[in-house]
Amino acid sequence: MLNLIGVVLAFALVIFLIRKKFNFGISLLIGSVIVGIFSLNKITITQVLKAFIQGSIYSYKDPSKNIIIYTGDGYTVGIYTSIIELAILMTLIFILAKLMQETGAIKKLIDSLRSIFSKGGILGIIPAVYGLMPVPGGALFSAPMIDEEGQKYGLDKNKKNFLNVWFRHIWFPIYPISSAMITLILLSNTYAIEQNLGITIDISFLMLANIPAFIAMILIGFFYLRKYIKKSDKKIEKTKRDTSGLIYILPPILPLFFYIVLMNFGFTEYRAFLIGILFSILLLYFLVKIKKEEYIKLIKKSFTINLALAIFGIMIFREIIEASGASNEIANLIGCMPIPSITMVILIPLILGVLTGYNLGAIGLSFPIVSVFFPCPINLVTLVGYISLIFISSLVGYLISPIHLCNVLSSDYLKTDTTRMYKMYIPASLFVLICQIIVISAIVIIFG
Repeated sequence: MLNLIGVVLAFALVIFLIRKKFNFGISLLIGSVIVGIFSLNKITITQVLKAFIQGSIYSYKDPSKNIIIYTGDGYTVGIYTSIIELAILMTLIFILAKLMQETGAIKKLIDSLRSIFSKGGILGIIPAVYGLMPVPGGALFSAPMIDEEGQKYGLDKNKKNFLNVWFRHIWFPIYPISSAMITLILLSNTYAIEQNLGITIDISFLMLANIPAFIAMILIGFFYLRKYIKKSDKKIEKTKRDTSGLIYILPPILPLFFYIVLMNFGFTEYRAFLIGILFSILLLYFLVKIKKEEYIKLIKKSFTINLALAIFGIMIFREIIEASGASNEIANLIGCMPIPSITMVILIPLILGVLTGYNLGAIGLSFPIVSVFFPCPINLVTLVGYISLIFISSLVGYLISPIHLCNVLSSDYLKTDTTRMYKMYIPASLFVLICQIIVISAIVIIFG
């Protein structure tokens, strides 16, 4: 029972610290320590320490995954690189996104798109392009342009706010270099290994499973966009077509090309994306044509360890909860209630998405708990379906969260607040979730 108390306290503290803008990764590490301490009546201190190591640099569960880095004097030292690679990848993605902003590449891209798309389409294109830069609070980058463009059509600040935040996140269900999607794949494959399922989940499987939500987001976005523009009687002057800035779309999409190609040559997903991101950073340097010293200075300025800490925090938190046995006890308690397991798989990530305002955080916190509700045995189709529901439900919770950084910053810039757009936001988000649940449920029933 103490381990359950520890988990509850850890969750409460992590959510409290997140709401106070404390570092997410460090918050999870503190929560992991709390769970470990409260579980010492069930497990030993050695098991606690092993859980911390398992979630960071060494795999006790599958030693074959460790890479040998030293052999001598009768002993061997190995290291588990997947989590380290993921942490580096997230850091590099953030750097690329900031470089696109700092060098003006993203503005040039937007200017070219503005000259091509007319009849209000740019109101969706601007935040969607910024959505290719997966950085926290990215909606602030597009807010000034949406404010300016929306003014031309007589849109009020709440409609501008909705379009900005909605189209900003329209790629999320299928964007493979997002921290949330990559982390969920790592968590799922770790689960598959632990359960001896003999299956591996490719990130493309999750992208494919998320297509219903992606289509629903596009339909909802264009429904509101056409509705708002149709009501406007403003006539917009056409600008001279300029396609010179379209070249800057290459850095955000280049990693996808490397992923497709290098996976066929035996590279892991993380390494394929790592190489792709490095080439994107190099390509951007040649495209923007600035001095090498200045570019290096911008790279240093863009560097942060926050996302790396978040990855380690998530993986360690997951391992310590599993080691404590708390997730099974929670499952047994909830299992006595008249609630279908699939409901918990959807509801828990949704609630945590709302509470944390952080998609990656909601996935990291919820996976150790909801994975015990997966059916056993489980095949590849059903497992992908379940992790897709985790992803989309956490995304929906994150979208509508009042502490979601994009909501906060976009609302602040446009001089409104998130609740003012809830009459559009909540029905739109729930429509996306319902579409995903219906399609995934049908697929699981037919093929599961």
